[in-house]
Amino acid sequence: EVRLVESGGGLVQAGGSLRLSCAASGFAFDDYAIGWFRQAPGKEREGVSCIDKRDGITFYVDSVKGRFTISSDNAKNTVYLQMNSLKPEDTAVYYCNVRINQDNYWGKGTQVSVSS
Repeated sequence: EVRLVESGGGLVQAGGSLRLSCAASGFAFDDYAIGWFRQAPGKEREGVSCIDKRDGITFYVDSVKGRFTISSDNAKNTVYLQMNSLKPEDTAVYYCNVRINQDNYWGKGTQVSVSS
């Protein structure tokens, strides 16, 4: 069974930092890209960042470039999202995602709230 469990969210002031974790199980972790998405109240879910562990290629949406860093610990089957210089507009529920054979799998999400 594919399982993704996010953690690390919380409430921080603008300019602060958080590190999110996505612990994965039930699939060949090294063989699939894993992404972070977020959904703010009243808005559609958007892709934030992803990493392909086969070649180390990473992607960031423009709004987080230079502030967020995605990384992977293959020994722990965990992907991290280091978020620095947080802004109130980063407030959202953050989800990790893996797509396997045209099926999308999601975790339950972790809430990130940034106060001004």
